[in-house]
Amino acid sequence: MPRQKPNTHLKICADLCGRIVEITEKGSIVTLTVGSNMVVDDTGLIHGGFIFGLADYAAMVAVNHPNVVLGAANVKFLKPVKAGETLVATASKQVGLGRKMEVKVDVSREDISVFSGDFTCFVLDKHVLN
Repeated sequence: MPRQKPNTHLKICADLCGRIVEITEKGSIVTLTVGSNMVVDDTGLIHGGFIFGLADYAAMVAVNHPNVVLGAANVKFLKPVKAGETLVATASKQVGLGRKMEVKVDVSREDISVFSGDFTCFVLDKHVLN
């Protein structure tokens, strides 16, 4: 299966949202090593918003269109994440109907699922801010 070049979210901060490992016709893989700047308390617990951001980015990259936006998400946080851990987000395109695309995302660390979500993405005719 041929690898694709990224066509969306080209200026995103990889240190906060992840780095692309792979883009194919079926989806994407994005990794993120969570840092101390994402910690919420003295235990090293990472704020869930950073995990959601990684998953959202993986979904956008799976669709891989310059005008893709998130319309809705149904997510579950399954396990806590601590600073220093490396997460892998695997996004798989599911059903597409016209401009609407459903993307399933699983985020894991060392083969343990920490987050799962169903993301509803839309491909717009023009940029959302235009």
